[in-house]
This record gives sequence, structure tokens and C-alpha cells, in this order.
Amino acid sequence: MDTIVAIATAIVPQQGSVGIVRISGSESMIIAKTLFHAPGKQIWESHRILYGYIRHPQTGQLIDEALLLIMKAPRSYTREDVVEFHCHGGIIAIQQVLQLCIETGARLAQPGEFTLRAFLNGRLDLTQAESVAELVGSQSPAAAQVALAGLQGKLATPIRQLRASCLDILAEIEARIDFEEDLPPLDESRISQEVANILVHLSEILATASRGELLRTGLKVAIIGRPNVGKSSLLNAWSRSDRAIVTDLPGTTRDVVESQLVVGGIPVQVLDTAGIRETEDRVEKIGVERSRQAAESADLVLLTIDGNAGWTELDEVIYQQVKNCSLILIINKVDLVESELIKSIVYPETIKNVVTTAAINNQGIEELEAGIINAVNFGNVQAENLDFAINQRQEAALNRAKVALEQCLNTIKNNLPLDFWTIDLRGAIYALGEVTGEDVTESVLDRIFSRFCIGK
Repeated sequence: MDTIVAIATAIVPQQGSVGIVRISGSESMIIAKTLFHAPGKQIWESHRILYGYIRHPQTGQLIDEALLLIMKAPRSYTREDVVEFHCHGGIIAIQQVLQLCIETGARLAQPGEFTLRAFLNGRLDLTQAESVAELVGSQSPAAAQVALAGLQGKLATPIRQLRASCLDILAEIEARIDFEEDLPPLDESRISQEVANILVHLSEILATASRGELLRTGLKVAIIGRPNVGKSSLLNAWSRSDRAIVTDLPGTTRDVVESQLVVGGIPVQVLDTAGIRETEDRVEKIGVERSRQAAESADLVLLTIDGNAGWTELDEVIYQQVKNCSLILIINKVDLVESELIKSIVYPETIKNVVTTAAINNQGIEELEAGIINAVNFGNVQAENLDFAINQRQEAALNRAKVALEQCLNTIKNNLPLDFWTIDLRGAIYALGEVTGEDVTESVLDRIFSRFCIGK
């Protein structure tokens, strides 16, 4: 393979303290020795950091004072020779070093090409490679832990075990096809039970998909309701900040205000919307329309009402617009009302999830978060007990494996010839191999690694 180079750190003008240029490939050491001057008697050996200067090879012009990290194959991220220039941060110096590396023989890396090489060279399997990107993009500590579990092979290990079990069954069946006269009869009931056991374990892994999707993409929650029911106060109490302006005047919120929170390990984008009502104010009318759009795009709607006023006609109008959404009813301002009156509020029987709050006093926030967790369907997997969670690509491949194994059971049940059994088993084996990378096409690899950042 040729030698590639890329900036491996985020570069922010006038802010970054350190910028790293990473090179991987057979020419890495040659490029490093051409550009880097290490004063004194420093030893150029693997896993050693050298101090020195980066100079233009023709003019001798000083580009930067830097550190050089050497990692020779196979003890590197890509299992190739890798060197890193640790330069001063910012744009100018780091871009100059990158350009010198290209002029000296390296090629600018494609997105995810370092991790692709790690996969192709056997340093990582495909689940681990995907976990690298997920770790970089984690939006919560829980998401980071799931990515780390994948990086440590906790997903790949059970998938490989299931694939190995399928291969053992396939080998036994094919042996009967080739040497039927020399072997005892095949125990069909045992084979069926083994396939059924594989399906059970496969279903357990598939059950992590919805939780994994939530951890990676997060949840969008819209707080909606008529004006002056305390939506902005609720956002401020929930986010523990003054994100939204709060007054006693109806219509104070004119636009959608966003806040990023984490609930039960799930990244949550909270949208505080303008109060929904009929108005002649052109600006407020735009805000009301955006509120409706926010409700339509949200994964979960928090329909907020004033506990002091109870369920009003306008609350009913708003409810009719969002009743098909996943919804929690928030009865706010309960600090201003007797508890018996709160219990007497009549709202539609179709609303099953109800939380009472007094946002101005930070009351009911824990109950709200618990209600959100209960409102989101996680399947059979508890959020806090997950070791790993599959992504959409892995889910699709595992579903194909599941279908193939179910077809295999039907084939056995219908007493079809052994050749038909092998067709279904091979389909399952190939699908399982797609997850870890044993069986994967170049187009799949291109699609996966094109989503990475350039320097990863």
C-alpha cells in the first residue's frame, strides 16, 4: 500500500494547543527523516518520542518546533509504519507540515482510511472499526461505554461463536452428503435444537438494536402547549440553566429554543416551543407554525398544561393535533393548586403517561425523566445493563441470518433433502460474517469508512 497522511486532530483557529499530522505506510520513516531534525543523540526507534524541528527539505526554512512519535509495524494502529508530528495547534503550522508530507511522497488519506487499513491488516475486525467512529461521535457517557465495549470485541465474540456453531453444523451435514454410507444417520432432532439455540442467542443480540440507535442518535423531545403554561420554566428547570426567557406575559417565546441533555444515558435534544394559539402577530404566528413542525418531527411530545386552569378547550385542540405522537402529559404549576384539584382534572382517557411538575420550584424533574425512559420502548434490554448494542448495518445483517436459520428449521421440518439445509446455513454464515468482516464486499467497506473523519 502507498503512504497516506492526514491531520489527526480537530484544528480550531487561534485555539488548538496541539495539532497532530499522522502518516502511515512504508515511506513513513523516510518522510519523517527528511522533514524532522532531532538535535543531539536522540535514538530513532519504535515507540520513542523525539524532540526537534520540522524544516523545509529544500530551503531549510523552519516550519515548527515539534515532537515526533515513531511506531513501527506491526505495533501500530494500522500495523504499518506510523509516525506522528505533534505540532503547535492552529491552522498555519499544521497545514504547512501536511503539505510538506504530501510533497515528500505521501498521499492525502481518504475518510476513515487509517481505520480501514487497520481492518485490512487484521488489527481490528469490522465491529471494532465501526466502534471507533461511534466512540468519536458519542454524545453521552453511556454511548461511549457501548462503543468501547464494541472496540474491546464484546460484540464480535458472540457473533463469531454463532458463526462457528453454524459452520460446525454445516460441516456435519456436508459430511453426510459426501460420505453417507460411511457415517451413522444424521440426528435431525439434535440439529434442529442446535439451530434453535443459535436463533435464541441471535434474538438476544438483535434486541439491543433499538437501544443502540437511541444511544447513537439520541431522542428529540418537544415541549408544546398553549401560552403561559410554564414550558420555558420547565426547560430551564430541566436543563438547570436560563436557556429560555420566562415572564408572565403570554407569547414570550417566539421561536424554538433548543437544549441538549442526557436522560438515562440517552442524548436528548429538548425543544421549547412557542405557545400554540391563534394570533394576528406575524412574528408569533411564525413561532406557532414552527412549534407545530417541531411536534411533528419529535420522537416524544411533552404536552404541558396549567394545573391551575385544568384541561381547557385550547389544550384539547392542541391534543387533537398531536394525539398520534408518542406523548406525555405534563401538568405544571401544581404548587399553586390543592392536590385534590389536580386529581380531579379530566383529560382524554387515551393519555396514559402523566407527570406533575412545579417547574418554578424544580419539582417533578426526576419523575419527568423516569416518564421519558418508560415512554421509549427499549425492547427486552435494560439500558444500564447493556454490554454492547448493534447498529443499523449490523441489525440488517443479523436479521438476514435469522431469516436464513428460520428457513433452515422449516426445511428440516418439511423433510427436504440435505442440500437444501446447506443453502440456508450458508446464507446465515455469510450474513454473520458480514457483521465482523469475514465476508464483506468492497462496496460495504466504502460505505462504512466514508462516514469517518479524514484523520481516523
